Amino acid sequence: MRRGIEKLGLVALRRIDPELAHGLALKALHSPLVALPGPVKSARLTTRIAGMTLANPVGLAAGFDKNATAIRPLIRAGFGFIEVGAATPLPQSGNTKPRLFRLTEDAAAINRFGFNNDGADAIVARLARAHRTIPVGLNLGANKDSANRAEDFARVLQAARDHIDFATVNVSSPNTEKLRDLQGPMALAALLDGVMQVRGSVPVFLKIAPDLTDQDLADIAKVAEDARVAAIIATNTTLDRIGLRSIHAGEAGGLSGAPLFEKSTRTLAKLHSLTDIPLIGVGGIGSARDAYSKIRAGASAVQLYTGLVYGGLSLAARIAQGLDVLLQQDGFGSVADAVGTNTKDWL
Repeated sequence: MRRGIEKLGLVALRRIDPELAHGLALKALHSPLVALPGPVKSARLTTRIAGMTLANPVGLAAGFDKNATAIRPLIRAGFGFIEVGAATPLPQSGNTKPRLFRLTEDAAAINRFGFNNDGADAIVARLARAHRTIPVGLNLGANKDSANRAEDFARVLQAARDHIDFATVNVSSPNTEKLRDLQGPMALAALLDGVMQVRGSVPVFLKIAPDLTDQDLADIAKVAEDARVAAIIATNTTLDRIGLRSIHAGEAGGLSGAPLFEKSTRTLAKLHSLTDIPLIGVGGIGSARDAYSKIRAGASAVQLYTGLVYGGLSLAARIAQGLDVLLQQDGFGSVADAVGTNTKDWL
């Protein structure tokens, strides 16, 4: 019954502007009519990463709750951990609209938001009021017109560090001009050094793009190890447009959803062969089988966002429950036992 209501809601939301629909979905989370199952738990699903214990390895990717306005209901939505943001030091409106496009035929989306957010002060204030019963992290960003973008990441973390369980350095969004240049080894090392100096005890994650060469990945792995990054999130959205069918395929911005699955998983597997740093797999997850493939390719945990557009918020719980079954079927006693058991097939 509840799943039927959710499906009707998804149909209705897909008939209106995607950014407006997203805003309505966030507001609906606060309604008592929305059924939230709480964290999905089992001994097999319990996952440890970066010093955190997760009830299950299914996380919410940054971008869904940019301004940390729905933390409490999202905590009860079946996720093992959630990430909000990205937050920049100062509020900014982002790029002009329209800037979010549904590619329904491709089960995908293209966005060019440009780090629109309420700014660190407002977001941190909401994080401070949140009752965190699962790990909650913050995606760190830089203002578009900043004179020192690397310094922006440290400023946001310094403001938020007492109210979060992890922080993610996001240098992989394609929608802020020259931001991805910070993935170069020298620039990235300097940026991470500044962030590490102010992190306190907060684990720092690094989110990378899928549009990287093998040499880029090797350089990033080395820099991340030297900086003692706690985890790498692989990956953000792609600029690739191969094989898309939607009329929106030519829109500028980052592509997410099903078409990203193979590219992001291949990047994940390559990283797993390069470093012992725990990896979080993101990109194109729409089912338990997809999440399981990421784990076996090398991910210790996964995140999703665009899949929720097509599968609804109940997707998180359904994926976690399905993962439990898949692990059991293949004789794995834990998520950790399955990590990287199929990496070679992606190389």
